[in-house]
Amino acid sequence: MYYPYFRGKQYELITIRENADVLAASNFVPIVEPVKEALNGLERALTAVGDAGGRSAVVVNPYHGDHAEDGDRIVEFLRAGLLDALDISPAVLLKEHCTLEEAVQICEEFQNEQVTLVHAGFSDGAALARALDERVADLCHVFLEDSCGRLYRRHFQGNQRVLLRDGFERRRNRDHPPMEFFSDLHVTFAEEGMSGFGDFLTVGDEYSETGGPAYAIAIHLTYIDPEQDEAMFVRHFLSRRQDTPTDPAGKFAEALEAMIAVLDNGESPILESNAVGEFRQLHRDRHYPGLGYVKKLSMQHHIETLAQYFEEQ
Repeated sequence: MYYPYFRGKQYELITIRENADVLAASNFVPIVEPVKEALNGLERALTAVGDAGGRSAVVVNPYHGDHAEDGDRIVEFLRAGLLDALDISPAVLLKEHCTLEEAVQICEEFQNEQVTLVHAGFSDGAALARALDERVADLCHVFLEDSCGRLYRRHFQGNQRVLLRDGFERRRNRDHPPMEFFSDLHVTFAEEGMSGFGDFLTVGDEYSETGGPAYAIAIHLTYIDPEQDEAMFVRHFLSRRQDTPTDPAGKFAEALEAMIAVLDNGESPILESNAVGEFRQLHRDRHYPGLGYVKKLSMQHHIETLAQYFEEQ
């Protein structure tokens, strides 16, 4: 149903691990593109999801990060026991640079596994479908919406088809509007001929190794608005001070104060998730946990919001 796409940074892996029970209970399937050389955090996250009875997918040929030039270590890592012990799907990332031969070869390496194909810029869909032959219908196909038009997607029919949309607009924190549309795929994915949908949570598809200096601190919270046909929007809560990169703790307190004011106004559609509860505790304690932790809570809230939505459905 829901396939959140994570890059394997520390706090993204922690988000998966700490929300393994929610992911498994909701039948959500995290897709992870490992970007760090060390795989210990990835193993802990995958094991947590598997132990909770959930499924996950791992990209074996990453485009970003430390494994971009060679994914052999990831393949060895999975074959060392995780594929047999846990419900993990090897995922093949089909970017523009990926050749037909490379795509088919990776699929053949996992003949006995439920392979996921992440279509993200590969152009010759007809040739790939012919090369995969009857196996096409048995694979899980994840289509990055901006890279895969309807004509391309027509070549890959089957029971597992997922549309992946980047609903988060990456920009400088101080340039975020107070609120904007995020996505409606959680409502419309079946009308698109899909069995599921995905997104890049509140991080976005654009990848960077490290962030620049934060002139403004932002907290991003998604919400589903029943008065807007259940569409999802995102609120951006910004610090008041935005002119210098100094005092991140003080600026976080300002953004948090703005968030609490909206939550307490009696009209907010934002779910009082466990993540929001942690934000409230940080506000009471006047504690700044660091930007990575703030991003983790934002991603957790997004997962909890979608889990609550589908539970109510």
